[in-house]
Amino acid sequence: MRIAFDVSPLSHPPLGIGNYIRGSLGGLVEAAAGEHEIVAFAPTSLRGPEGIRAALAGIDVELRTWRLPFSHALRTGWSLAGRPAAERLLGSFDVLHFSDWMFPPQRAGVRATTIHDLVPLHHPEWTTPRTRSMHGRKYRNAARTCNAVFVNSRYTGEDVIATLGVAAERVHVAHPAARAEFRPDGPAADLGAPYLLTVATLEPRKNLQTLVEAHRLLGGDLLLAVAGGEGWGAQPELDSSRIRRLGFVSDDQLARLYRGAAAAVYPSRFEGFGIPVLEAMACGCPAVVSSHRSLDEASGDAAVRADPDDPAVLASAIERALGERERLAALGLAHVAAFTWPNAGETFLRGYEETALR
Repeated sequence: MRIAFDVSPLSHPPLGIGNYIRGSLGGLVEAAAGEHEIVAFAPTSLRGPEGIRAALAGIDVELRTWRLPFSHALRTGWSLAGRPAAERLLGSFDVLHFSDWMFPPQRAGVRATTIHDLVPLHHPEWTTPRTRSMHGRKYRNAARTCNAVFVNSRYTGEDVIATLGVAAERVHVAHPAARAEFRPDGPAADLGAPYLLTVATLEPRKNLQTLVEAHRLLGGDLLLAVAGGEGWGAQPELDSSRIRRLGFVSDDQLARLYRGAAAAVYPSRFEGFGIPVLEAMACGCPAVVSSHRSLDEASGDAAVRADPDDPAVLASAIERALGERERLAALGLAHVAAFTWPNAGETFLRGYEETALR
């Protein structure tokens, strides 16, 4: 098979979806080695191709990009206009797998996409108007035209079937994994005092204000380190002397932070999966995770779970994790070993092949 795989989100700093795309492509290339041809593609902004090439470093794949001004508007226009067909830009292919960002027209072959979550449908108050509009169009198009829909968790798969009406046989679960940088051995960060670590873009869904209140209840000299880029909406109160705002950090820096943390806390109200939970566990860091069902697969039985909207309950869960660090670290390392990108790549190939035969 010749498989065209959209990597356009990698033109921006890789966050959750970008990390999933990068890992998925790497796993797919490994699973397809010697049997199938993979071409990665992306219409990007004028500065985008360099970022994509950097993100794909170490993955042996052909990359085709087109430099476009106003790339978001043009991607949307391409999707809505229905022409030109992707074959005119990429040549013939057996599979077109596109991302959250667009749904390009095609003439033939398997039409596949990945849906990471349905947050804009269930909680529009947690998303921007642009996100609601873009994803609303994408979800409708995927449900109507895609004969293979890949999801990052069983939870999201069930949601896609129930909410979008996609037939169960069209839905395939490809779990994410922690990247190679996240491992227990290696240097650890030192912030001058014991610290909790949370990794999230600053936006309402990530629920950092509840964590700030729980941290205040804990008292003592335990710091709270917040790693993540600027978001939108109401911002958490991060002006305490016991809170360290770190901003966006590299994978290497993040791995050091996980290794040095007393615990990682992930109080999100809703996720498609929750890759930071796996990252923490892969570094031997005990995890305290929201009890929302969307995080069950990432957490397994290896995390302390807590009501994400009750600061006192969250503080108690953090205290428990601090008292059981060695046990939780061992459970986490065993749990995360089951998640690998080659496994995800095999799921993609199997899904493409099953769809082509239908």
